[in-house]
Amino acid sequence: MRTLWDGALFREERYAATALAQHRSARAWQDPGTMELYRHLVITGAWWDHVDDIATHCVAPILARHTQSETPRMRAWAVADDLWLRRVAILSQLPFKESTDLALLTDVIEANVEGTAYGSEFFIRKAIGWALRQHARVDPDWVRRFVAAHADVLSGLSRREALKHLG
Repeated sequence: MRTLWDGALFREERYAATALAQHRSARAWQDPGTMELYRHLVITGAWWDHVDDIATHCVAPILARHTQSETPRMRAWAVADDLWLRRVAILSQLPFKESTDLALLTDVIEANVEGTAYGSEFFIRKAIGWALRQHARVDPDWVRRFVAAHADVLSGLSRREALKHLG
C-alpha cells in the first residue's frame, strides 16, 4: 500500500491504496501500529478527499478499538503543525454516534477554533461544523449548548454547519 501511495502518478492510484487499507483482508493490521502509516498518508495526501476517507474509514475504527492509546494521539494531532492532521483529529469520531467521546470532541475542536494557529483555515472550520452536525443527529441538545458556549470562537461557517439540521 505504501509503495502504491508513494509511487502514485495519479490521484486514482492513491484512492486504490486507501481502498486496499480498508479491504477486509487488511483488518488484521488495523491497530495502533498502523497509525504512523496513516499519518504519512494524511501529510503527503494533504487534500480533503484523501484525508476525510482516511479519518473516517481508517483512523476512526482504530480509535474505536484502541481508545486508551489513540485518544492521546488524536489530542496530539489536534495541535500538530499540520492542517490535515488537525482535520483528522476533528473528524476521527464521525461514525461513532452515541459512542462519541465528548471530552475528546471538545478538546480537538477547542484546539482549532478562531484565534488558534489553524482556526481561520476553511478546512478546519468546515470540519468543526461537520463533526458537530454529525453529533447533533444523536445529541442535538449537547451541540446547541456547545455552540452557544463557544459562540465567540466558532466561525460562522462552523456554527452554520453545526446547526444546519437543528432548525
